Amino acid sequence: MQRIGILGGGQLGRMLLQSAANYHTETFVLETGKNPPASSLCHYFVEGDIKDFDAVYKFGKLVDVLTIEIENVNLEALFKLEEEGVKIFPRPHALKIIKDKGLQKEFYKHHHIPTAAYYLLNSKHELYSHLNFLPVAQKLRNGGYDGKGVEILRDEMDFMKAFNAPCVIEKLVAIDKEISVIVAKNEKGEVAVYPPVEMVFNPKYNLVDYLLSPAELTEAQIELAQKLAVDVMNALDSPGIFAVEMFLDTEGKILVNETAPRAHNSGHQSIEGNYSSQYDMQMRVLQNLPLGDTSAIKPSLMLNLIGEPNHSGAVKYQGIDDVLKMKGVYIHLYGKHETKPGRKMGHVTVLGENKNEVLEKADLIRQKLKVVS
Repeated sequence: MQRIGILGGGQLGRMLLQSAANYHTETFVLETGKNPPASSLCHYFVEGDIKDFDAVYKFGKLVDVLTIEIENVNLEALFKLEEEGVKIFPRPHALKIIKDKGLQKEFYKHHHIPTAAYYLLNSKHELYSHLNFLPVAQKLRNGGYDGKGVEILRDEMDFMKAFNAPCVIEKLVAIDKEISVIVAKNEKGEVAVYPPVEMVFNPKYNLVDYLLSPAELTEAQIELAQKLAVDVMNALDSPGIFAVEMFLDTEGKILVNETAPRAHNSGHQSIEGNYSSQYDMQMRVLQNLPLGDTSAIKPSLMLNLIGEPNHSGAVKYQGIDDVLKMKGVYIHLYGKHETKPGRKMGHVTVLGENKNEVLEKADLIRQKLKVVS
């Protein structure tokens, strides 16, 4: 029986553990707090800080293979564990690149992967040297997630809200669609690529509102997006599962935006919408098994459930009974006990025969299902 360790106990770890139950494994989770979402589904829960060297190193010695559900982990411990024979997917060198958005952009440039023009800055004061480069997206090099750590700076007046820390400024792209491709590789070098999905963002919280699978793209665009995702993964030179987020601009060009070295929000619909979900695929990678079938079963939509404005505290789900009665609708709650405005609390997958059907169902769900306190 293989011992699999997960660094991080949030919703991604929780959904990975749901797939792990289908395999002959023992599962371990390291996370702070007594009761994170993944803690109730693993065989062994260890309370500890995934950013602490000793906690990560000791945890890694308990398992045969180690993976992550969030990038913000102690890399020094992972490099030492890898030297001592613990398998870590994705490998620490790939995590080091992706964890730092500055290194990530330099990586794309070095490997001739198309991406938006950018500069690396050390402080907000350096913005004044790049006034001709505006408008830009400013991204913290480290620590951003779920829309946090990103500011849109359109003119000098916006510098008041800019981050005063090491960052990347990227030239704003005229975006037609934001798309994502999930791609996986096992130790044998076998590769699996999912159909691209289209992401529609919540403008207030700068996180995914909903996504559509498959994305409405030409065959040539689909092939190029999938090729770019594989190129990124191969350049990272690591087994694992990766989400490669991209922009399709108004001129028809595809640019790589960011890569996540793990299962991702843009693959949640695959649990019901594809023959092998991204979490099943991650389990196959961790065990070096043959990779699964990425084909879509039906057109699908994934709608994020986030905390309503002006609601903070113990969570309640209004209208859940009405939504559970709907055909082709699947609710995933993340086991978080406290809600706050904009916090991801779950998602709903909608299956249908076509795009219009899933969009109509999503509109009904928005009206009925509210995350309140």
